[in-house]
Amino acid sequence: MDRRELLKMIVAATGAAMVGLPALANGQVPAAGSKSAFSAADVAKLDEIAETILPRTGTPGAKDAGTGAFMATFVSDCYTAQQQAAFRAGLADIDKRAGGSFVALTAQDRTELLRALDAEAGKRIVEVDDTGAAEAADAVPHYFTMFKQLTIFGFFTSKVGATEVLKYVAVPGRYEGDVAYVPGTPAWGTS
Repeated sequence: MDRRELLKMIVAATGAAMVGLPALANGQVPAAGSKSAFSAADVAKLDEIAETILPRTGTPGAKDAGTGAFMATFVSDCYTAQQQAAFRAGLADIDKRAGGSFVALTAQDRTELLRALDAEAGKRIVEVDDTGAAEAADAVPHYFTMFKQLTIFGFFTSKVGATEVLKYVAVPGRYEGDVAYVPGTPAWGTS
């Protein structure tokens, strides 16, 4: 799977533009001396949110891939100030909706909270172009859409996601256009 296919999959799964995509696509680098505005506690909370979205089952989960740290770095490096503010406000709102601490909730309560947020986020429409980028540069989707996108993107582009969940071949061989599908075979992590 190449990067464009992954980005299209994220747009299809979340129903919104991939936030931060223009900065990533244009090779934007963070300002000199910039640091992540996220504390270790924030990263741990992001890991728990990501793990609730992509839990460990027979395969590794989002926390195994360090998705929380990826999310913090991506937000700090690729999101605009407006998008970062919405993301951070969302992180605080999740704790508020959790009655003080998302991390303190049971697994079932975490899942129910995130499902409610996902339904809420699905009602907010942000127009996207054919690359998955928002048509308006200042368009900010619901914060849960950002969390979900970053979880999917961070997990499936991590070493763990690409090699232990997707089928990975470091150096693909010759092209074989007609390969029989065997049920249960994972998707390809390389193209």
